[in-house]
Amino acid sequence: MTLKRNGVLLVGLVVVALALVAAGCGGDDGGGAPEALPSSSCTAIEYEGDGDPDYIIASDLPLQGSSRTQTIQMNDAIRQVLKNRDFAAGDYKIGFQACDDATAQAAKWDSGKCSTNANEYASNDKVMGVIGTFNSGCAAIIIPVLNQAPDGGIPMVSPANTYPCLTVNLPGGCDTTEPDKYYPAGTRNYTRVVAHDQYQGAALAEFMKDKGVTKLYVLNDKEAYGLGVATTTRKAAEFVGIEVVGFEAWDPKAASYEALMKKIESSGADGVFFGGLIDENGSQLIKDKVAVLGPNDGDVQLFAPDGFTQQSTIDDTGPAVEGMFMSIAGVPIDQFSGPAQEFADTFTAEYLSGGGQIDPYAIYGAQAALVLLDAIEASDGTRTDVIAKLFETKVEDGLLGSFTFDENGDPQDASGAVVGFTIYVATDKLETAAVVSPKPETVTAAGA
Repeated sequence: MTLKRNGVLLVGLVVVALALVAAGCGGDDGGGAPEALPSSSCTAIEYEGDGDPDYIIASDLPLQGSSRTQTIQMNDAIRQVLKNRDFAAGDYKIGFQACDDATAQAAKWDSGKCSTNANEYASNDKVMGVIGTFNSGCAAIIIPVLNQAPDGGIPMVSPANTYPCLTVNLPGGCDTTEPDKYYPAGTRNYTRVVAHDQYQGAALAEFMKDKGVTKLYVLNDKEAYGLGVATTTRKAAEFVGIEVVGFEAWDPKAASYEALMKKIESSGADGVFFGGLIDENGSQLIKDKVAVLGPNDGDVQLFAPDGFTQQSTIDDTGPAVEGMFMSIAGVPIDQFSGPAQEFADTFTAEYLSGGGQIDPYAIYGAQAALVLLDAIEASDGTRTDVIAKLFETKVEDGLLGSFTFDENGDPQDASGAVVGFTIYVATDKLETAAVVSPKPETVTAAGA
């Protein structure tokens, strides 16, 4: 998830430029069934309406690795939204392709796959929007390619990216070229329906304070998301009066972290934060934390952000995970009501009839799909106008509450799940420990 992939980005932009020359000026070619995105990355076109679809929307998510349980549900949620709307956005008939940005070798998102997918979207003039990505590092590769696609760029709505620097520049937390380097065409084409890590860091810090943490040791996995959320959490923790006694990266390829944990032990920390992804050898990190520093509900408490917040963290780690606190944007499933509860009930009956619980990210995937389809419906059928309508979005009592988008593409004037964060504690499953809506002053400090 490392952001400094300028070489990859440059190659991606050169490739897409050549592809666009071959494809012509883009835009609607005047009829006929859309050409499918490649089967090497994507499902066949899914469509249940009359005739052929006019356009395609694609999801771009990691469908291999530990995030698979969540992302499969997100794709199913998009399918449910399309079924509810008869695979249409107003007068436009919409097909769907679910695309994988992961590889079996990496068992997570892969930079080369993200670049390839981006070029395929940009060179297909029937792609009217992308729902994704799940990982912010992949978004950093895809956004600039879609930003320069024909007909004003391809609109992109993320249900999960929380890296702040994709849309804003936080002092000390972002490269000086961010976020402008993601929008080489000079206009924005990207929005997200989730609050970024300035909010998550604030929520975590306030919760740590309530749990009695006085000295915090912060680790990160060296990637864009992990370093970002570690930085905002550190700043917010200092603001609420917690002493940060260490800030460093862990090596995702290490066989053992016992030496690192002994270093943390010597610092006197009574809280440890893992900023990053469970995919980055997170299970071993948790096991070694408990082996050296004791149980997570003991003298040294353990905290992690949404990169760890999934059932597979518990399943893959075993007893060592018990008592660990993990955050995620939004309120827990059992606290959803109104439209979200209705959606969850229908989704569970349709896709989880064999058992299992709906993942909160399924709701985010559905909300992202609704936002994109509403923008397409309100548009004149061009990408430029879809993007314009996307930024004019006004959701009232939606699946995640009420919100609009600011000029950067971030949710604003938000209520409900968009600005609420759930803190789970790990047992044999994720159990709700608290729901936190961080104070504005803590949010500001997290991004200062």
